[in-house]
Amino acid sequence: MSKITVRPAESADLVAVAAIYADAVHTSVATFDIEEPPPTYWQAKLDSTAVGDHFLVACDENTVLGFAYSGVFRSRPAYGRTRETSIYLAPAASGSGLGTRLYGALLDLLRKDQVHLVVSVVAQSNPASNALHRKRGVTEVGTLDEVGFKFGKYVSTTWFQLRQT
Repeated sequence: MSKITVRPAESADLVAVAAIYADAVHTSVATFDIEEPPPTYWQAKLDSTAVGDHFLVACDENTVLGFAYSGVFRSRPAYGRTRETSIYLAPAASGSGLGTRLYGALLDLLRKDQVHLVVSVVAQSNPASNALHRKRGVTEVGTLDEVGFKFGKYVSTTWFQLRQT
């Protein structure tokens, strides 16, 4: 890979973002979606101006290799200082260190926004994602056993959190 840039997502990135996510939908349990969301889903994430909502992409030249975003953890007002994060990489970018850089940039933005608690949910078994979260100081706080069902099997999730303020 040549020079990697991490920057806010733009409308022109959404086709590549959707393709990366579609791969996760159809080949992994990284997402519990079983169908690809419509383009309006990604546009809504991009358009959000709420404090703590961010949408970043990592690019090699003009190719989007991964993305990360933060959004509302739960809709009730008392959760307002908590954000849930997600990160997805193109298969070719896996294991390159790109996830660490992308997630670090997202956490930095959340810290600047004075987000108190960052929450992430990781489907198991996913040693690479578990390691990524731990590397950034995110702590495992619990597991929900067999909470999802995808590809003919039950899938557990591990919850991670990072207190930032």
